[in-house]
Amino acid sequence: MPFLKRINLDWDNVPPADEHQFPFQMPVLRSLSTLHLESNVTFLTGENGSGKSTLLESIGHSCGFSIIGGKDLVISKQKDNVSLASIMRLSWMPKVNSGFYFRAETFDAFANYIDELAEDVGSSAYGPYGGKSLNERSHGQAFLTFFNNRLDKKGLYLLDEPESALSPQSQLSFLRLIWELEQSGQAQFIIATHSPILMAYPHAQILHFSESSIEPIQYEETEHYSLTRDFLNNRDRYFNMLFSDDE
Repeated sequence: MPFLKRINLDWDNVPPADEHQFPFQMPVLRSLSTLHLESNVTFLTGENGSGKSTLLESIGHSCGFSIIGGKDLVISKQKDNVSLASIMRLSWMPKVNSGFYFRAETFDAFANYIDELAEDVGSSAYGPYGGKSLNERSHGQAFLTFFNNRLDKKGLYLLDEPESALSPQSQLSFLRLIWELEQSGQAQFIIATHSPILMAYPHAQILHFSESSIEPIQYEETEHYSLTRDFLNNRDRYFNMLFSDDE
């Protein structure tokens, strides 16, 4: 069962001057007062700009996580707007203090941070990452090396588009990592993703962010699944539509 059971947003605590400011003005977030987490693995899905990352980063801020690396590796980098965390309350059973918030687009900042750390403390800084700089690996290899070495203990893992540098085969390897830790009862994952491969994880909870609400959805009902399946089965029809000169 998940450690983090429930996310509550108290909209009565929003200052009147902020009610029409980002992110408080977003209808999809305004629709949310209580979000129940029912699985060790929860996926947040929806279009770009739908509020997935805003919610995920605010959860990370409420947990005390840095922009990447958890509490033990703190990078001095300005966060996005996490004012949503000011009205957020997390309900745990039991309370878990370890874990990390991972954001694909800031991974380079993390890799550079480890390099800077190695300049101060020596090559031991690379110990948890295969003994060498993450910048000496391909982007996808660096991601998998990071996950292999950081998904290693009891904790809450908040991942924002972890598939962005992973090939389909690497995404399958990543699913194995999730399964190994989740099956041990040592980890809970909340993952914002566009990947139909990741979302296929067995018994995961999938939450769809529309323009106005956040609702549970079955895997086969997600647009990511249906569009990918339809495209693979009907490529010529899509190409005829996409590459037609007709307006």
